[in-house]
Amino acid sequence: MSQDTPVQEQVAPVPDGPPVRPPRRRGRTTLLIACAAVLGVLAGAGAGYQIQYDRPETPLPPLAQHKLVQPKGAAPAAKPLTAAEDTLVTYDGDLRKLLLKRPKGAKDWTVPYGDDGWVSLYDYADTFKDPSWVFTDLLNGDFRRLAAATWKTGSGSSTTTTEIRLVQFRDEYMAVTPLELEGQQEYMPTRKYAGYGGSAIPGTPDGRVWVYSEKKAGYLPVHMARALARKGNVMIDIWMSSGRPISESTIKAVAKRQWERM
Repeated sequence: MSQDTPVQEQVAPVPDGPPVRPPRRRGRTTLLIACAAVLGVLAGAGAGYQIQYDRPETPLPPLAQHKLVQPKGAAPAAKPLTAAEDTLVTYDGDLRKLLLKRPKGAKDWTVPYGDDGWVSLYDYADTFKDPSWVFTDLLNGDFRRLAAATWKTGSGSSTTTTEIRLVQFRDEYMAVTPLELEGQQEYMPTRKYAGYGGSAIPGTPDGRVWVYSEKKAGYLPVHMARALARKGNVMIDIWMSSGRPISESTIKAVAKRQWERM
């Protein structure tokens, strides 16, 4: 090739379509749009509050009742409750005074039950078939104290023993816990005990009585009667046993007198 031959310049091929631009940054634009939206919302809320503030107050409609009249002068002096109105005066006193008096002609048990009318939690639990469980349940159930009265009437196989227990709890609800009133009203109707639902004690909200017999091979049957009721935080638990049948009317009469004495 001679020196006079011109050199051809190489031209890059032109691509089809419009030129491709590099991607644009979106960070600043997105931030500006978001700020503008927030400022717009705030401006609209501020304008709404300003309009509401400039409006005159609208009076509320009158109440649909008569105007209350306030009494004048000093309030009447508070009067203390009587013993009949304040149950705490009754039940916080000597619980033994609420027990029925021994009927005429009745005698003490051969072995006195309790100590001077008071029965400990241990002695009470020991009258059940599972003393340890009963002791623990009563202890956890806010057991407070127990007063009892016992006597016997008749002689020989016709001797009838009566025991009245007033079981007091620290809370009124605990007098109807499953172990006490409600629970015993559930197991008394079972065949192992009375075998029927019992009979209501007139004048009580939920008191009931049961009459049944306990039979054991080689022994004479023992006729039993039981009454359960409650008043306030005191449960009334009455037991009668005899060598002869006990009528419902007999146990109901004792339960009703004890209820009225409360």
